[in-house]
Amino acid sequence: MSKTISIVIPVFNEEENIPLILGELSTVMSKLAQPTALGGGYKHEIIFVDDGSTDGSADVIKKLCDSNSNISYLEFSRNFGKEMSITAGLNHCKGDCAIIIDADLQHPTSVIPSFISEWEKGYEVVVGIRRKSKSDCLTKIIGSKLFYGIMSRISEIEFIPNSTDFLLMDRKVIYAFNQCTERTRITRGLIAWLGFRRSLVEFDASERRTGKAGYSYAKLLRLALSSFVAMSLFPLKVAGYLGILITAVAGLLGIFILTDRFFLHNFFAFTWLATLTVINIFLIGIVLSCLGLIALYIAAISKDVSNRPMYVIRESKKSQQN
Repeated sequence: MSKTISIVIPVFNEEENIPLILGELSTVMSKLAQPTALGGGYKHEIIFVDDGSTDGSADVIKKLCDSNSNISYLEFSRNFGKEMSITAGLNHCKGDCAIIIDADLQHPTSVIPSFISEWEKGYEVVVGIRRKSKSDCLTKIIGSKLFYGIMSRISEIEFIPNSTDFLLMDRKVIYAFNQCTERTRITRGLIAWLGFRRSLVEFDASERRTGKAGYSYAKLLRLALSSFVAMSLFPLKVAGYLGILITAVAGLLGIFILTDRFFLHNFFAFTWLATLTVINIFLIGIVLSCLGLIALYIAAISKDVSNRPMYVIRESKKSQQN
């Protein structure tokens, strides 16, 4: 039985790029549709998710749908963001696997056969790793290294440097992903949290053909901050860690002042104002430590409210009696 590949394409103001990405995908998928000794014969569906575009993207997609039975689309009532576009596409796809790809042609469609090959080997998630991008400036390169450096240290899951949303997910991964209900999300972080067998495929990002990038520096910063909050509890615990540090330093300094005053006869000449200042700092440390303790309880609430599945089953087998 031939397998079906779902291709999810989030779209925001990509009117000119839509026919181009469709043309490249049609070329690749027509080759994959040919049966070979090693397999092949794949069917496919293409799902465009229009994220509240203000240009003619929606009209272009609708016309393509009328002329191509393999194409479907979802149109948002307003701009909800790329993460929600990807989520909607995965919620509605029907394939045995799904490939997420951007509409701006920076994700090379020529890599898709490599994704399929890794999937057929038994990998359930195949992630595209960007080696380099012709459109990246020094600011983005530094920001990316900084982001992944921080996430690798504070997150409870492994963040692979230069990983992208250009990836393949098996149907069982899609099912597990669709059980995640948190509103603040980053797709690659959730997929990393889900686990499963993962393979990496490197690629060189192409230049954007037309239009402007949908992600401004402000949006990238908000995405980074959302990632810190959604995928790590470290920011919530910062006050506690800071409080412990301040309390320890102030406590040692207080012991030193008391030792100087009562045993060294005020050799270092600490004034009463200095003593009062150290006491205040010590009390501030106690308060911050208490806030950190409260943060631990908030963290526990956060884990429950996020409503992720409590565990993920890769495979199951029913007994013959059932």
